[in-house]
Amino acid sequence: MRGRTGRPATAYRLTEADEHLFPKRYDALSLAMIDAIADELGPDAVTRVLARVSEDRVKALRPMVGGRTLEERLELLKGWYTEDDAYMSVERDGDDYRLIERNCPYYNAAMKRPAFCSVSTHALTQLLGVRVHREAKFQDGDGRCVFRVHANERVTDTSFALE
Repeated sequence: MRGRTGRPATAYRLTEADEHLFPKRYDALSLAMIDAIADELGPDAVTRVLARVSEDRVKALRPMVGGRTLEERLELLKGWYTEDDAYMSVERDGDDYRLIERNCPYYNAAMKRPAFCSVSTHALTQLLGVRVHREAKFQDGDGRCVFRVHANERVTDTSFALE
């Protein structure tokens, strides 16, 4: 008996849920786009674009955290990047908190353009209503990012600034 030739009898394709299992080059595209914006429109345009990304993230998450205590907001924002994120944790430190990120989904792009991280810091400040800054950074070789949440430092100026 001779083997069959031609197309297989059954066709297979990935579902949307499995697509993430295969390598992507989103970081290269992100870097190319940010660099093109800076080259074509100037560095101020990059700041405006990152501010817009931050504002969009805040707008999407604000209904989820509105009306909650700071502690409740922090627990919800552990899912900042992905729902049920096993790599995010919250620690209390005196009156303050630390939101600890052990796996950055934007690591490759952020290592080359740390300005991307300003989006997270700015959006977290807006969503929590208190001052947030990064006290540890992947870029500094710390192996994680730690967002210090200053529980007693209410924020009134929520303008976007690069770190």
